[in-house]
Amino acid sequence: MERKKVYITVKTYPTISKKYDELVCTAGFLEDGSWIRLYPLPFRKLYNEQKYKKYQWIEADVEKSSKDYRSESYKVINRDTITVLNSGSNKVDWNERKKIVFQKEKIYTNLSEIIELTKKPVYKSLVIFKPTKIVDFSREPTGRDWPKDTLEIIKSKRDQYSLFQTPEEVMHDLKIVPKLPYVFKYQFQDDSGKKSNLMIEDWEIGMLYINCLKNTQEDESRALEKVKQQCWEVFMKKDLYFFLGTRLMWHGKSQNPFSIVGVFYPPKNLQNELF
Repeated sequence: MERKKVYITVKTYPTISKKYDELVCTAGFLEDGSWIRLYPLPFRKLYNEQKYKKYQWIEADVEKSSKDYRSESYKVINRDTITVLNSGSNKVDWNERKKIVFQKEKIYTNLSEIIELTKKPVYKSLVIFKPTKIVDFSREPTGRDWPKDTLEIIKSKRDQYSLFQTPEEVMHDLKIVPKLPYVFKYQFQDDSGKKSNLMIEDWEIGMLYINCLKNTQEDESRALEKVKQQCWEVFMKKDLYFFLGTRLMWHGKSQNPFSIVGVFYPPKNLQNELF
C-alpha cells in the first residue's frame, strides 16, 4: 500500500456494473509527471468533501491492481482515504495545467505507435495525443436504458445495506446516473494521415448533453446542436489534445483499443516560458 498524490485530468461518464454498482474511471498524473489510473471508483458514493474535480490534486491510499496488468492501473484501498488537497479556483490557470500535464509524458502524434505500445511488456494504456487534423464531430444513437438485469441486481442491494444507514443515505448510494442516449465521437487524422473515429467517454461531454437538454426544455435536436457547437466550433479554436485510454477487455486485442477519456483544450498562443 502507498499513499499517492494525483493530479486529476480524467473522469469518465459513469457506467453501471453488477459487481460495483456505478463506476467512474479516474486518471491523472503523479508528482513526477507519470500517468496513474484509479479504478474501480464509485465516485458518486464519496462524501461531498471528497468529490474531486478535474485539475485538482487528491491523495489516497492505493495499491497496484492485481486484476489489471496495465502498468498505470491502481485501486484505492479504502475510499475514505481520499482527500482533496485544493478546493479549486474560479480562475483557470492553463499555464499551470500545461506545466503539470506535459511535465514528463510524451505527446504522441501517430496512432500506429501508440497501438503498438499496448502489445509490449510495459502495456502502456494512457497517452497524451495531439491530432494532426480534426475531421468531424458526430453522434450515434444508442440504447436509452441501462440493462434491466444489471439494474435489478443493483436495486436488490438496497435491502443488504447497513441497518445504521438512513433511507435517504441508502437511496443516495444507490441512485442511478442517467444513461446517455447518444455516443459522441471525434474523427481525426494522425501525422501519417491515418483516420480514426473514437468515442468520447469524458464526464464533461455527458454533463454537457444533460445540461443542454435541460436548457432547451428537453428538446433533443436543439441540445445536440449545442453540444456540437461547443465540441466543434468552440474547441476547434483551442490547442486541442486528447487523453486516450484503453479498456482492459480490449487492451492488446482490439485493432485500436483506445477511446477518448479526456479532452485537454488550452487556448492557442498561450504565453508560457516553457513552450
